[in-house]
Amino acid sequence: MSLTETLSKRPQRALRLPRWLTGEAALMLALVLFVGVLSIAPLARLAWAALLPQGQFDASRIADILGGRRVVGATLNTIWISVAATCLATVAGTLAALLTTLTDMRARTLWVFGFVLPLMIPPQVTALAWVQAFSPSSPVLGALGLSLPPGTRHPLYSMGGIIFLLGLYNAPLVFLSVRASLQRLPAALIEAAHSNGAGRGAVIRDIILPLIRGGVFAGAALAFVSSIGNFGIQAMLGIPARVETLITMIYRRLNSYGPSALNDMALLALLLAVLTVIGMTLTAWLGRKGDQRVDSAHRAPRMSLGRWQWPVGLAAWGYLLVGLALPLSALFAAALVRGYGQPLSAETITLENFANALFHHKGIREAFVTSFWITCTTVAVLIPVAVALGYVLTWRRGWVAKLLRLASELAYALPGIIIGVAMILFFLRPLPFIGTGLYGTVWVILAAYFSNFLALALRPVLGGYAQIDRALDEAAQLAGAGIFTRLRTIILPSVAPAATAAGILVFMTAINEIQTSVLLVSSRAQTIGPMIIFLEEAGSSTLAAAVGCLMVLLVLALMGVSLVFGRRLPEGVLPWRD
Repeated sequence: MSLTETLSKRPQRALRLPRWLTGEAALMLALVLFVGVLSIAPLARLAWAALLPQGQFDASRIADILGGRRVVGATLNTIWISVAATCLATVAGTLAALLTTLTDMRARTLWVFGFVLPLMIPPQVTALAWVQAFSPSSPVLGALGLSLPPGTRHPLYSMGGIIFLLGLYNAPLVFLSVRASLQRLPAALIEAAHSNGAGRGAVIRDIILPLIRGGVFAGAALAFVSSIGNFGIQAMLGIPARVETLITMIYRRLNSYGPSALNDMALLALLLAVLTVIGMTLTAWLGRKGDQRVDSAHRAPRMSLGRWQWPVGLAAWGYLLVGLALPLSALFAAALVRGYGQPLSAETITLENFANALFHHKGIREAFVTSFWITCTTVAVLIPVAVALGYVLTWRRGWVAKLLRLASELAYALPGIIIGVAMILFFLRPLPFIGTGLYGTVWVILAAYFSNFLALALRPVLGGYAQIDRALDEAAQLAGAGIFTRLRTIILPSVAPAATAAGILVFMTAINEIQTSVLLVSSRAQTIGPMIIFLEEAGSSTLAAAVGCLMVLLVLALMGVSLVFGRRLPEGVLPWRD
């Protein structure tokens, strides 16, 4: 018998991996590598480039850069714009939450959908729509005889315009936070106050507002983070108005000087990160100070508006008319004419801009395709990662779990342009094994999306875990099922609705993203988010309007699909559901 036949008749022993690579240790290692490489390492590289560019700390260099007149001016502008916009968003969002949650306002669900809708629209599209609506050549106000005189300076091209638009854009963030607090108000306490003769104003002032204080400041923290890192509105309004902020300074200097300015821009990005953390910490402290946490299984009864029903309703719908319908109608009107400033009429109306955007403009078409497949890949990767990470964060304790949560949340909370600078620094040099850098390719954008949107995918999934009985997982573990088997057969089916909601949120956010990708796009890798700014800067305003309209229609389609299947999703994971 030959040696080959002898060996073939021997029993084959299955290849076994070390035990520590087959269980929860392997899962933890994979998650640590994923979060570490895509979040912790790039941010650490950013800090190193900012503080130790030559391997040593140079205080004089830091003082020279941060003490420069333009940097100081941009820093003060950033602080003032962010704080003022946060105050405006907090007032508008809180009033909207009080109105829709505590009163018997009519058509409440539809109004909530309209109020939250601007949050889903990309900020650069929002800015372009408002610019079109209130320009001297406004196609809507012009038809009504209400447009500004020709040659008038656009009112939004100013610091006040930036604050106004950021405040309106971020008001839904405060609204969602405050509404969540209002839905937990104790019904018995409010009913007792009414029984003792307290009026509606006194109940709101003395009982409701103190109880929802934490929700108000939590919403203010979200609004501040969004305002300080909102590149779309700051760039679309601030650059033409010559109102420089830290985020636009980083963008313009990197575009002008390229990688040679990376170390200095890393220092500005680190300053922006510090301001963000300070703002979040301050609002969190104010929310905890004197906070009274009350939870109730029964919602408080709605207050009757009575004779104020029509005046309040008119004011509320007037807000949506001016803040939503007017800008969007102006955007669509601008996309339906051949040249900027032309009046919309039967003679000037055309679909040429939409045809160019969809079929004839190669750059736009490629940007759409690139954004679509990057977004689909992001969703396909992050949802399984979020399910696995949710398992660790929900049912495991220890410093590793805490570090994973902190790293994922930090990458999402920091302004996207900081993540962009960090990714450039981390992937600029040749990587081990592949011998080349990823900067200028779609892969660095994909890596930035993984880092930036992990926390967004994780939040609905964690809500799904809160509804799972852990006894099922423990019973399967006692029966000998491994962690990956339990995740596939028990956990994933249980959290599937929450994971679906997470996928919808990530897709809607990533498909039109601009904050992170604006620094990472190149001639080889374009995404659709920054395309509006590039088209507007090139003078193609009508084409930019058409692209913006397509983005809005895509968002509305996705929101409509989510509403169709909304009853199968956990309550609260889709912000536009009342």
